[in-house]
Amino acid sequence: MAFTIRQLQYFVAVAEQGTVSRAAQNLSISQSSVTEAIKELESDLGVALFDRHPRGLSITHRGHQFLRHATKILGDVSDARRAFFSGRQEETTGRLQLGVTSLVAGYVLSDLLARYRRAHPAVDVSAIEDDGDYLEHLLVGGKLDIAVMVTSNLRDRMALQSEILEISAYRLWLPLGHPLATAEIINLADVATEPLIMLTVDEIEENTGKLLAALGTRPHVAFRTRSVEAVRSLVATGAGVALLPDLVYRPWSLEGDRIESRDISGALPVVQVGMVWRRGSGLPQAARDFIGVAQAQRTVRQKL
Repeated sequence: MAFTIRQLQYFVAVAEQGTVSRAAQNLSISQSSVTEAIKELESDLGVALFDRHPRGLSITHRGHQFLRHATKILGDVSDARRAFFSGRQEETTGRLQLGVTSLVAGYVLSDLLARYRRAHPAVDVSAIEDDGDYLEHLLVGGKLDIAVMVTSNLRDRMALQSEILEISAYRLWLPLGHPLATAEIINLADVATEPLIMLTVDEIEENTGKLLAALGTRPHVAFRTRSVEAVRSLVATGAGVALLPDLVYRPWSLEGDRIESRDISGALPVVQVGMVWRRGSGLPQAARDFIGVAQAQRTVRQKL
């Protein structure tokens, strides 16, 4: 295999944008350059990373597996560059106390924490998972240094400071072969008649209920769960559809069944995920370093 960092960057951009044209626009390069890079990467790996169809591209199962490796490689390269040019001689020690909400624990914090541990192995890191209100209470009380959580519904903005890491729009999850998957335009009214798989963590259920209530109808909730993996399995097997932020979308359930994702016309809310800490507090060096690593990771993702 002889793939390049640039090929990995182009691959990740296409995987995240869903089309070559949007990826090329974000990268400020020609579509032909992106297409050629993806073809060369597929040739080097000996697998198809994308399925081509009139609506754009959809990542294959093997492509989804490779995406995680590619993202990690790009993150490692960014870490290496930052460490090489930082010129810091003293290794940070001490303790970092983190909080995280369940929605973002496996989708934002895991990669971020792995990068932080590689950059600062001497820091003792402890993390707890709980709901946003309780994490705010711990932050205000000085029991936590930083929380990584949904900030769209942050309550105590006078006492807490936040910085957005990622903004994720809501999309519709469908089983393979669902009639709405081939529709040119999907409206909320189309979704209101479908059995709904409801994720009940953070602000998801509240936002989904408000969306459908605006149509003058109560959603037909077929199943409520706190597990994203359960939502995937239920949607993939045809038990219902789901309205969820793109942040947690993956094209395959644990059983290997395909899940489709589609845009919905109209004004939908977004989920903001970010770092939160107590306003005016003197953060320890370990916490300041964590913020720096998170900011660097956000910059890398914005460039892809």
